[in-house]
Amino acid sequence: MFLASLLIGLREGLEASLIIGVLVAYLGKLGRRDSLRPMWSGVIIALVLTAAIGAVSTFGRSRLTFRTQEIIGGSMSILAVVMITGMIFWMLNAGKKMNAMLEGDIDKLRARRKSVGYAVFFVAFISVGREGIETTIILWGWVNEPLAIMGALTGVIVAVALGWALFKGLVRFNLSTFFTWSGAALIVVAGGVLAYGIHDLQEAAVLPGPFSGAPITPTHPRTGEVLTGFFTYPFWGAAFPFGWAFDISDVLDPSGVLATFLKGTVGFVPQMSWLEVLAWFIYMVLVIPRFIRRAREAKNPRRTEANESKPVPHPQSVSTSEDNL
Repeated sequence: MFLASLLIGLREGLEASLIIGVLVAYLGKLGRRDSLRPMWSGVIIALVLTAAIGAVSTFGRSRLTFRTQEIIGGSMSILAVVMITGMIFWMLNAGKKMNAMLEGDIDKLRARRKSVGYAVFFVAFISVGREGIETTIILWGWVNEPLAIMGALTGVIVAVALGWALFKGLVRFNLSTFFTWSGAALIVVAGGVLAYGIHDLQEAAVLPGPFSGAPITPTHPRTGEVLTGFFTYPFWGAAFPFGWAFDISDVLDPSGVLATFLKGTVGFVPQMSWLEVLAWFIYMVLVIPRFIRRAREAKNPRRTEANESKPVPHPQSVSTSEDNL
């Protein structure tokens, strides 16, 4: 889970860092360096709010029953998949027009006779707060996993350092390529999170499956064990769809290094139910082709509207704007 949460923290942290860089650069163009203080106030308040939400949810979880924890954990995992998927597709195109979007938000507030300080405070608070709350929700299901928390924190720290280096022009790379490849990796992670959430809801008996008991759970008529696979006794497909799809625990130790790595990256565990496998498969079939198509469209300028062809908030443009401060 370390690598998966690191990738999430890196993506969300880098998005927030780019937003701050764009705001600082825009204030430089306006000649309003005095508005940096309210902007940073918005950032700090957003971070405090995110930390408070994370602390409250973590503390409250310890007081819940196991079934309630599984219901909330499974629901949050599915919500996290929705948010991860939305984030992936949003950044395929939004990165190109992030400057225009943020500057447009500030200009709209100024048109309503709001001060520049109020405008940048509001935009910084909403933008950073959104990224922070998204990260908290996504990682809620892994809150009891120290490696997951360490991975997320490491990702955020690296993202902040990378954002600062981009802003200063110390490093340069193609942000569009980064978000495309990291998005592809996150699709795999999201599929695993979805399967993880389905498992939690099955354990809580919210969804039918191996933990539901008779008459829902398919069991061996003599031993009472939950049926596994497809070509099993007493007839083909008897275990489908509420039994186990496979169980290779005798080959792959569930507590071993490899199993732990697979669980934390792609969501694979030695024993998975049919509903988990089906959910993972359907998600991949629906999302991957659309992602490939959108990624190709984002790289082809002929397929984008002229008014959407704003440049990516490239470190060169940010550092140039900073020189005007």
